[in-house]
Amino acid sequence: MPEHSPAMRYSNAVLPSRGQSGRVQGDLVTTKGGSIAGEEEADGTGAAFVHVAPRHMPLPVLIAVPHAGRAYPSETLAHMRDPRHSQLRLEDRCIDVVGVEVARATGTGLLVAHAPRAILDLNRSADDIDWGMIAKPKGFDKDTFLGGFSGPVSASGSGNARARSGLGLVPRRLPGFGEIWRSKISFGEVERRVEQIHRPYHEFLERELERIRDAWGAALLIDLHSMPPLRRRAGEEKAPRIVLGDRYGVSCDNVLASNAFRYLESNGCATAHNRPYSGGYVLDRHARRSKGIHGIQIEVCRTTYLDTAFSETTKNATVLANLLAGLVRVLGAETAGLGSGGQIRQAAE
Repeated sequence: MPEHSPAMRYSNAVLPSRGQSGRVQGDLVTTKGGSIAGEEEADGTGAAFVHVAPRHMPLPVLIAVPHAGRAYPSETLAHMRDPRHSQLRLEDRCIDVVGVEVARATGTGLLVAHAPRAILDLNRSADDIDWGMIAKPKGFDKDTFLGGFSGPVSASGSGNARARSGLGLVPRRLPGFGEIWRSKISFGEVERRVEQIHRPYHEFLERELERIRDAWGAALLIDLHSMPPLRRRAGEEKAPRIVLGDRYGVSCDNVLASNAFRYLESNGCATAHNRPYSGGYVLDRHARRSKGIHGIQIEVCRTTYLDTAFSETTKNATVLANLLAGLVRVLGAETAGLGSGGQIRQAAE
């Protein structure tokens, strides 16, 4: 992971330790975990994710960015039919840059995956695999593999329609483009990615949300994504610029979703609710309303912060970051209120 990445500009500290690395720098604590290429470097530069948070958080909010990873091993690029095209189509391009600015402005925790979505999609269950793209060893038993995964698997079981369509745990094909890879991926490599990217990311996210909840009485996960431009539907004045997903009311308290829409609409931002994006595995696994952990997915139109090629950020990224920072403050204060039985902490104001 390059030290000039957006998350590392938030905090440039790391100390090696077993499995993960962390260091306090000023008021920020940085933790790195997982491994992208299979062998974690002593300085943590090959880490699959980085987390940065103030020691004293003013809001019970964690922003996670699972799809903006751009740290591609050379062998991964060589295995792609058209690396540049696939990268731009698969990545939530540079939304981590926006996430860093929002975290800086609000003092929230920030978890950024540096492992690219092309290698492994962190918003998919470990059983969400298109087995037709995997070169399996002799005697391979799928149930044994899935049984060794510690986290919950998808309710629909392995080999579901989404995986077969090409966008499973390891993306296989893109609409209008076809196959991403030159050949099948070995089972051993998929297993390694689950163990060294998927498992540590979700285990860390789970622990951090529980830590925030225990401190505040409630926690809010904001799963930050970007989306291609949407078409305006019948009855809409404008095409949505932001889609809020709460798994149709399952993943967060209704008051959070209501306040989010009220804030965005008051700021002139066209929004949609759950359509076409309601959230995925991240919310299914980590949002637990009954246990005080809420989750909402935010999908941002790429035209709001990227150039016309959807490749680099523009000055509008700052405008978007300011809008989202205001949203985070509103939702963070409301979450604090939920955790304290309606009494919003002074620190959240």
